[in-house]
Amino acid sequence: MKLPILSGLMAMLSMTACASCATTDDDPITENPAPDPTPGTESGKNGSVLVAYFSCTGTTEGIAEGIADITGASTYRIEAEVPYTAADLDYNSDCRANREQNNPKARPAIKGMPDGLDRYDVVFLGYPIWWGEAPRIISTFLESGDFKGKTIVPFCTSHSSGLGSSDRNLHSLVPDAVWIPGRRFAGNTAKTELEKWISGLDIKFDTDSDTDMDYSKFPLSEGKNGQAPTIRLSSGYDMPVVGLGTYSLTGDVCVNSVKSAISLGFRKIDTAHMYGNEVEVGRGVRESGVPREEIFVATKIYPNQYGNPEAAIDECLRKLDLGYVDLMLLHHPGTNDVKAYKAMERYVREGKIRSIGVSCYYIKEIDDFIHQVDIKPVLVQNEVHPYYQDTDVVPHIQNLGIAVEAWYPLGGRGHQKDLLNDPVLTEIAMRHGKSVAQVILRWDLQRGVVVIPGSSNPDHMKENISIFDFELNNEEMARIAALNRNEKHDWY
Repeated sequence: MKLPILSGLMAMLSMTACASCATTDDDPITENPAPDPTPGTESGKNGSVLVAYFSCTGTTEGIAEGIADITGASTYRIEAEVPYTAADLDYNSDCRANREQNNPKARPAIKGMPDGLDRYDVVFLGYPIWWGEAPRIISTFLESGDFKGKTIVPFCTSHSSGLGSSDRNLHSLVPDAVWIPGRRFAGNTAKTELEKWISGLDIKFDTDSDTDMDYSKFPLSEGKNGQAPTIRLSSGYDMPVVGLGTYSLTGDVCVNSVKSAISLGFRKIDTAHMYGNEVEVGRGVRESGVPREEIFVATKIYPNQYGNPEAAIDECLRKLDLGYVDLMLLHHPGTNDVKAYKAMERYVREGKIRSIGVSCYYIKEIDDFIHQVDIKPVLVQNEVHPYYQDTDVVPHIQNLGIAVEAWYPLGGRGHQKDLLNDPVLTEIAMRHGKSVAQVILRWDLQRGVVVIPGSSNPDHMKENISIFDFELNNEEMARIAALNRNEKHDWY
């Protein structure tokens, strides 16, 4: 499977087919530079991809637009604060471009940087070849933004010169980025050739939707009882919106519960190191008879493991014995949580973990955290139920492009008994011919909150995944909203 990547394409692109091209260009193009437009980002339908480019004559711009069209990327044209003139590009004279290229420390000023650079994960980096190198303005661009952890794909245009070492010479400017070997293109390169190159990059571009995933609205009409719909995580992987929680399930009870859940249509199983049942969960998945790749398995490492996260992750992988983990979370904030998360990032790059996120992170915690890591969490798992609705936190996290998942969606210890006997919920349930539990789970889904109710009872499991044949109206959603007590557990 190709590596999924939902955010940041930066392509700096422009072969200025002018007389400052590489020395191997026998017939340099001498046309005048194109008018210097105002820099700005043109939004594409793939919110995680950017093509940033520098182009004097329009040659590189044409390639950049082709890449953007294929990938759905946004584009950004890099512009010099002092525009290049035809005289600046006259290779036969002591021109500006020659002087800059002869000075490795030259950094031509640029007009600006793309807005929201942090949301892009992959960057196509395009430039013309000037005397065998990228123009120094590319160095300015790389040093003016935070590209740490991003995937950078360089490409260049030239009259006849190749890429040479121009891309490798840029690596030292952003040593903590993931650099993919670049490619040289002629100005008349066909779109089919661009498509062939892009398809071989082992990067997955999500161009199927016109907008980014709205995590406040799930495609519930696509689900049916016994088959939950999925959402696309920012990692590029799909996750069911209903799963089985396994807290308190141990031994053979856990194994059999996992097998029963899968037989009833569940395709997401949630566990954690703290639950002490990863071995049993893995066994249940293996014995289910359903192919591994069809089941989404999530686990969590605990704060007391953050000091040695590699050992913790290896232990999870060994106990589950499923080849890889679909989703791994930090169970709570704690000392060394950034260290632990960065370890998970390394395992993502190795293909041992597909997606990563956090649990029990609220507004302050998530806002502080995401600026310290390279891969944005795909999901935050928090306590959410009608008596604790997390009304400020849920939309805040969703607006960050992060999915929200409810642990203890039915109230858990302390609230479940009261919730399941709540008169408002009981009345609504009777109106639909459903149980109170089904009403609560449906309420969560209609708020864009993933649910993982736990149970060892097959009848209850069947009930929990049979919530796609009814819908709560606005009045019912408002009545449930009014039940909020802002009461959560006091044990964390």
